[in-house]
Amino acid sequence: MRRAATIALALAALGVSGVGAYQLAPQPAPTSAHWRELAWPFPRDGWPAGRAFRCEGGACDGAELYIRAKRGFCNCDSGVADDDEVDRVADIDLISPRFTATGPGEVVHVGEMRGRARRYDLAIYDGTSHAAVGVAVSRRCDLFVAAAQGRGDANAMQHAALALLETQEMKSWLVAALDGK
Repeated sequence: MRRAATIALALAALGVSGVGAYQLAPQPAPTSAHWRELAWPFPRDGWPAGRAFRCEGGACDGAELYIRAKRGFCNCDSGVADDDEVDRVADIDLISPRFTATGPGEVVHVGEMRGRARRYDLAIYDGTSHAAVGVAVSRRCDLFVAAAQGRGDANAMQHAALALLETQEMKSWLVAALDGK
């Protein structure tokens, strides 16, 4: 009987300390972004419509991402070679024709494709300003572009957008889009 009481007391003490440890443990911050697909918001132009997403949660909360393939568009030998090309092809002008680069771009990779990303300030039609990121990467003579815009930090938007583009689902869609399927 005495042994059972000792075991019960030990279990009760461990249970209380476990509950206390759980309650006092730091809770993870809601940093993971979830992207919800939207309808393509732009009018038709010379390229097929792409896909659009809105970020919900994380550091990119409220940002929107627009992606599409532009087949047969880029320099087959050098791909996306400089920031001027990112300015011309990354669809930032679809969001607003009034955009200004905030600095030089950087080399990025999406899957096995290589290209450049560049950050911008946008003047939106309602008088507000947004941060934006343009991404252009190439495969042979084909181009894949992404444009993200929102009120948050451009660096966080770029990081979240590239993370989405690196998912298996997006890489599969991207390859199919570039292959014309």
